[in-house]
Amino acid sequence: MKAKFNKWLEGYKSTLKSFDTEETIDIYFYRPIGYMWALLFAKLGVTPNMVSIASIFLGVGAGIMFYFDNVLYNIIGVLLLMGANSFDCCDGQLARMTKQYSRLGRILDGVSGDFWFISIYIALCLRQNLIPGIFMDYTWLIWALAIVAGLCHMSQAAMADYYRQIHLFFLKGEAGSELDSSKQMLDKFNELSWKSNFFEKLTYMFYSNYTVRQEKRTPWMQAMRAALAKRFNGAEASAEFRAAFRIKSKPLMKYTNMLSFSTRSYVLFISIFTNMPWIYFAFEIVVLGIMYLYMISTHERFCKKFTAELEDGKY
Repeated sequence: MKAKFNKWLEGYKSTLKSFDTEETIDIYFYRPIGYMWALLFAKLGVTPNMVSIASIFLGVGAGIMFYFDNVLYNIIGVLLLMGANSFDCCDGQLARMTKQYSRLGRILDGVSGDFWFISIYIALCLRQNLIPGIFMDYTWLIWALAIVAGLCHMSQAAMADYYRQIHLFFLKGEAGSELDSSKQMLDKFNELSWKSNFFEKLTYMFYSNYTVRQEKRTPWMQAMRAALAKRFNGAEASAEFRAAFRIKSKPLMKYTNMLSFSTRSYVLFISIFTNMPWIYFAFEIVVLGIMYLYMISTHERFCKKFTAELEDGKY
């Protein structure tokens, strides 16, 4: 029994990106569930992209359940959203387990979460407008709040993902990261034909814009990468530099996780069960907004320092 469990544990660990970038609840709850799904889907021949698409239906279903001021429906919504997130873990684990990597799959994985939250935002707005108070008197107000929160959410999730991939890039190298550059994405977009590859070209159009926005928000990160390319003639950075970068970057990984799903979902559930949907939007804008600004400013500050050190010939 112990040998069987150890074998299971080793297999599970092999599907994780890294312990540096994983959140505690993911390591002990969502990822193990995702791994068990991945084992089943691997036997059934289910692809990671199929799992990502299934997660969209679960997440959208959760949003529909959150519209109702009914505890049973809301509990079903919570379970559906937890299921969607376990599938979101599963698709990556399944891809790593079966070596079915694809950039299109990574894009689809990211887009799936957008569908969940679009559904949830609409449900929260419709629900809030049924509750007596200022939002019922001024129905446009909750929609305006949701739009601002949604824009904040998009930026927060994009930068959290970017910093995780950067950390993985310096921790495990190019093979262990999914770090993409806007130039690569734009080149791929230009290679494709609207006539022959409409869906794929459309996907790369949105994803290339996504990577452009990430890079524009991180000027010192881009300067540091340019300095690295010059210092090491385009080769991999030295072990000394990668270790130094990891020391600075690792403390920020907890913020990238908070800006992703779990912390967001806790507040979402509280706002639903207290029947105050507006709390969720306010939390995204104010609390997560402050966290987002701190994360970017801290990361840019140490990237600026590393850039100067590289230019002076250090590492």
